[in-house]
Amino acid sequence: MPSPNTITVDKLVRLIGRADSPTLIDVRTDEDFAASPYLIPGSLRRGWADVTTWGPALVAKRRPAVVVCHKGLKLSQGVAAWLRHEGAAADVLEDGFVGWQRSRLPMVPAARLPKRDSRGRTVWVTRARPKVDRIACPWLIRRFVDPEAVFLFVAPGEVLDVAERFDATPFDVDHERVHWSHRGERCTFDLMVEELGLETDPLKRLAAIVRGADTGRPEIAPESAGLLAASLGLSRMYADDLEQLEAGLALYDAFYRWCRDAVNEGHDWPPAARKP
Repeated sequence: MPSPNTITVDKLVRLIGRADSPTLIDVRTDEDFAASPYLIPGSLRRGWADVTTWGPALVAKRRPAVVVCHKGLKLSQGVAAWLRHEGAAADVLEDGFVGWQRSRLPMVPAARLPKRDSRGRTVWVTRARPKVDRIACPWLIRRFVDPEAVFLFVAPGEVLDVAERFDATPFDVDHERVHWSHRGERCTFDLMVEELGLETDPLKRLAAIVRGADTGRPEIAPESAGLLAASLGLSRMYADDLEQLEAGLALYDAFYRWCRDAVNEGHDWPPAARKP
């Protein structure tokens, strides 16, 4: 029988990528992490022995947590118990990282991620006044890579200098020094989905929609025209790029849930007559 305060891999995979996903905390030892340097999508690496240091900030967010260690035993059990003692809702991933790996689910290669700042966040920089790719990519990062990621929107000509001075990773910039950008007919979102190990069917479907909207090819997916229209509308509604980003996250949440759960569902009018 499963231990109390555990969550199965099958249940967790349905929560990842959603706006209400729990905070995932990876507390594997350095040795276990070095043996398999990958992360469950959206998880943050934290030291199990330092839970009294980083735990209060997590508790203050009032968001449920799922703790992951190598096999779901002493380290995750102990850290989750400590977090519950501090007032957080905290569960343990049943069978730990090994169970996730055994299920052949997506894993983010740690080597592909930018180095983190002093607060453990990845920092990214791109051009101001985002439309499609520059909202889609932050959504992907926040939901599947680093929920605490920082995004800086600056004047186009200043992106590379800001990246250098503020130790940020540039993206969606047409420059030979920028890795995270368009490649041929693929947009930046395509590249991130592929290289960050996130090639699930729903995200590949969403990538096609983003590509069509971002590159002026709405024939790629019927939904691309709608995404472009909504994106341009948001850009007119918000003068502040960060406010636009927050609104855009909800837009992509909806498109992702359609890609994952509703592609075969239709809607028409008038509704079918009810049987007596």
